[in-house]
Amino acid sequence: MNFSDNHNRLFLAAFSLFAVLTLFVAIVPALENDKNNAPLPGAPTLSEEAEKGKAIYISNGCVACHTQQVRNVDMDRVWGTRPGIPADYAAIKRTDFWRNTATLMGTERTGPDLTNAGVRQPGREWNLVHLFNPRIVVGSSVMPSYPWLFEFKEQAAEGDVEVALPDEHSRPGHVLVAKKEALYLVAYLQSLKQAPLPDGTEDPVFLYKKEAPVQAEAAGGDVPQADGKALYAMHCQACHQENGEGLKGAFPPLKGSPVVQDQDPELMLRIIMQGYDAHPEYASMPPVGANSQLTADEIAAIMNHERTSWGNNAPKVTTRDIEALLSKLAEDNKE
Repeated sequence: MNFSDNHNRLFLAAFSLFAVLTLFVAIVPALENDKNNAPLPGAPTLSEEAEKGKAIYISNGCVACHTQQVRNVDMDRVWGTRPGIPADYAAIKRTDFWRNTATLMGTERTGPDLTNAGVRQPGREWNLVHLFNPRIVVGSSVMPSYPWLFEFKEQAAEGDVEVALPDEHSRPGHVLVAKKEALYLVAYLQSLKQAPLPDGTEDPVFLYKKEAPVQAEAAGGDVPQADGKALYAMHCQACHQENGEGLKGAFPPLKGSPVVQDQDPELMLRIIMQGYDAHPEYASMPPVGANSQLTADEIAAIMNHERTSWGNNAPKVTTRDIEALLSKLAEDNKE
């Protein structure tokens, strides 16, 4: 009897081959990576609520449509301040003995990447409205709604977290309350932040950057060159809406806003860079400009779009105006 006719030898040979391949292709590299990688010094750790929220994120299949990996290509720049590195995932362990759904890096972006979601959209109010019905804040969203994470009540009890809804989505005589599962999930989303590299360490570069065409500058060279409408859509539109009317009871309108139309743009800039808490009338606004590391040119472009759209007719600002106000803001913060 030759080798090919002996099923025991065939099975043993195949098993040995796969065992050796598993050892040297999977197990040894994994142990080596675990030994040579460590979390960054400023890496956030998940709270107990965020850990529970991660389990809800997994159970609802969010990883099927969202990634958590910023690739080193320029098109991924919108998802994080730098490309992802192994240290970003070094602190993440197995969910339990049976499940290795730890990193949740994902493979498809039907929805946006969430690596830095806690910086881009840190507000609890926005995230709760978005989970209840994504179309309320992003009209073209294909994300499913998660109404089972909420409950309509005739009256909120002590400790309940109410969710402000536009009139067309509310129920007369009732308030919408977030269940603990919704709050846990939002806590997890708020925890997703890229840790900064240690001081003095240069960020990895994004590859394949597309150079924008050079535009002719006006006299003085201080007219913003960035696309204010596109930047508004990226950083502001989710809350204030494409029409600038915001959402009643949740996010204030920019259309007709006295802050936006003020001749002096300083207060508007301070809100962009430092955020603003309008409680109880509206949800608090995060410091979008600081969180997204917007340049003076980008801030000026966004402000000009808001100051001249939807019937607003405020004077435009220049990049130099914003640079001067940013310097003043920095000096005020030192005092």
